[in-house]
Amino acid sequence: MRRMLLFCTAALGVAAAAWAKPYLFEGDGSDEPGFVPPIEAPPPPPPPANMASGENYIPYPGPPVTPVARSEKKNPPTPPIMFTKLRSDRGMIDWNSRPNDLNNLLKSMKEMIDVNFASEIKSLDEVNLDPEQNPILYRCGHFRFQFSPRERENLRKYLLSGGMLILTTGMGSKPFYDAARAELEKIFPEVPVQRLSPDHPIFHAYYDVSRVEYRRGVRQAGYAGNEPWLDGVTIDCRTVVVLSRWGLDVGWDALEDDSLQAYSTESARRIGINLLSYATVQRAWAKQAGRAMQFVDASPSSAGKMFVAQVIYDGEWKTRHAGLSVLLNQFNRKTEIPVKYAVQELRLTDPKLFDAPLLYMTGHEDFRLKSEEVAALRQYLQKGGLLFAEACCGRKAFDAAFRRELAKIMPGAALEPVPAGAPVFSLPNKLTAMGVTPALAAQLGNRFTVPPTLLAVQKDGHYAVIFSPYGLAGGWELSQNPYALGYDDAGAMALGENILLYAITQ
Repeated sequence: MRRMLLFCTAALGVAAAAWAKPYLFEGDGSDEPGFVPPIEAPPPPPPPANMASGENYIPYPGPPVTPVARSEKKNPPTPPIMFTKLRSDRGMIDWNSRPNDLNNLLKSMKEMIDVNFASEIKSLDEVNLDPEQNPILYRCGHFRFQFSPRERENLRKYLLSGGMLILTTGMGSKPFYDAARAELEKIFPEVPVQRLSPDHPIFHAYYDVSRVEYRRGVRQAGYAGNEPWLDGVTIDCRTVVVLSRWGLDVGWDALEDDSLQAYSTESARRIGINLLSYATVQRAWAKQAGRAMQFVDASPSSAGKMFVAQVIYDGEWKTRHAGLSVLLNQFNRKTEIPVKYAVQELRLTDPKLFDAPLLYMTGHEDFRLKSEEVAALRQYLQKGGLLFAEACCGRKAFDAAFRRELAKIMPGAALEPVPAGAPVFSLPNKLTAMGVTPALAAQLGNRFTVPPTLLAVQKDGHYAVIFSPYGLAGGWELSQNPYALGYDDAGAMALGENILLYAITQ
């Protein structure tokens, strides 16, 4: 195998076509712009005597000897496995160019926050699909790669069961990043792979890393920001996959070379600790929450029934899968008004939009509507329709994006607080104080009850737009996320019922 070369600063702008042959295989990405070859690394130190490993073996015992009474120090118990590094079949250069990255990250965790975990190495076929056995999977690389259909299926099952996958580019190598995004789109075709905004809980799970320090190589590669660049796949308010555009590996491995496309050592370590904290909390929640019950219609007809249309847009438009049907069921039980449980999921340009008495829109991250979508929604509201939106989990990124897009839809209109005693706070539930999630209570100075808060835009004497800056959908499923800034389950359900009643009576 050719000797691995140091990727010099001067080479950052040079097309990788300079390499005469591919490193590993045809199409490995080593001839593409943005490819960063691995740096030769020393082998990892031998594991301690008490560390379990699939690679170790027990030597055949020697001949019997006379036992001798002795006193010796006992080994401490083996720490639990937290990270599993994924091994590929293309050699260590493909998956283990920094053999000490996880070892050193775990050592840093022990020093910085006094937690003691271990790691192991497995192929994806060897990984137990129970996340309790392999809590966090980790893959770093420089080259393009592909999972097999079976591996994609198993990864999906593992991630939906509470596991987490962390992918990071080896020193910022773009072919690996591009391949990882393509694979994630195949594993979760229904959910976009999108960049996580600075208010994502991952950036605040232990340390505040909404701003980080990058090495000079990142700047020379053309990125000028100081926000961490992590992409993610989020399912039911839990980010199950994190993909780092810039290298975490050399920060964890403490390779001090400022020309690399990577985070500084300190920033990389803090991000690693945050990922551990987030994954641990979310895995415990996923075990308890499960998938909420979803109600189905006995008849496909919606004649004479209350129904909701959910807005599809380019972005993470569906944050919960069962919440609306549970809310509609509770609304039916409270009011005896017939409902259609199946939610219509519509693009704003769909002509069926104008048949819906209520549009529902939600999300976590930033988004932008197309000009034709803006025009269609404006027309819907002008004709008397009602748009109800919520910032799922109370996320500021969606909040800011919704306000920006609303200014395009209704120029000059402003979201104003709905006054206490308004019908939407009175029927069918009289709401004067509502419980909030622990995360929101902590932000509010440990206040666990607050007056109900909604913002609205009035048109012709009724609300054309109602917006909740606090999360509701998790409460409808009776399982608010631990990081959610929202109302508790009872409050979210009651407020949701009131909004549905308002939609069909105004």
